Amino acid sequence: MKTKDMTYVALFTAIMGALGLVPPIFLSFTPVPITLQPMGVMLSGGILGARLGALSQFLFLCLLAAGVPLLAGGRGGIGVFLSPSAGYIIGYVFAAFFIGWTLSRLKNVTAAKAFAVNVLFGIGLVYACGIPIQAMQLHIPFLKSLQLSFVYLPGDCIKAAVAAYLITKVRKAVAVPGRSKTASM
Repeated sequence: MKTKDMTYVALFTAIMGALGLVPPIFLSFTPVPITLQPMGVMLSGGILGARLGALSQFLFLCLLAAGVPLLAGGRGGIGVFLSPSAGYIIGYVFAAFFIGWTLSRLKNVTAAKAFAVNVLFGIGLVYACGIPIQAMQLHIPFLKSLQLSFVYLPGDCIKAAVAAYLITKVRKAVAVPGRSKTASM
């Protein structure tokens, strides 16, 4: 791996940590807080591409497991992987990969296309990983966990839109690893 790539991975891992400094919003009916970190996942995949975006999220998870308090509210340690949020957090790696993989195959990445990809993978895939584990951890039926998660959709869609805008601007302005060689951006 080139030094430049390692720098990008470290930068986006740091961005995830910085987004964790924003205090989480806890809702009374679910232990999974509202945070800005899902936007960081979308940005890492959309800007760095599949491999480096997923690697930045994997590094983020490794730092969490080592006890570094990078999650919103200063949470960290192996305990976060045993919490109701665990599935969502693990889903970050897969979401970043598939966002980057999909965007790298588009000829022209527009904000609308990036938004659709962010919703599909940055929200949909993360929810697909998170909802079943949340149901298991809380000992509630899957459908109840699904229902609890609907409250996050409006905010997550706003994060997906902001990330889509930033992805298109950064990809046009800077030569980043996530660009397809044939894409005209």
